[in-house]
Amino acid sequence: MATTFDIQLPHYPRGFHLITSDIIAQLPALPKSGLLVVFIKHTSAGLTVNENADPDVRQDLQTFFNKLVPDGAPYFIHSDEGPDDMSAHLKASLIGSSITIPIKNHRLNLGTWQGVYLCEFRNGGDSRKLSITIL
Repeated sequence: MATTFDIQLPHYPRGFHLITSDIIAQLPALPKSGLLVVFIKHTSAGLTVNENADPDVRQDLQTFFNKLVPDGAPYFIHSDEGPDDMSAHLKASLIGSSITIPIKNHRLNLGTWQGVYLCEFRNGGDSRKLSITIL
């Protein structure tokens, strides 16, 4: 049987942020085995799993995505919320809105150097809501 609930993240500025501990702190007791599905309920931020030790990785990801999809590009039509609006939507589509993590022995079965990232693509992004499903 699946369990689904929402959690609220604190506000994070634009960038790539490790949120593994934010998620774990709000989880109930996990089953012996299963899957954890995390879905972000926003269109200008994303989720991914990547390096959890060296903060340079997060800065390099930020630099790469900002060069790949620049804010305020003259070919963007959609700009309702400012120059970072359409670029944030594109980056969120490239990264994705959900991740799935195996559960083993009542714990998230992440690799030694893996962590869950909130990828915040807005300059003035608000707190973000995640939908969590435990299967």
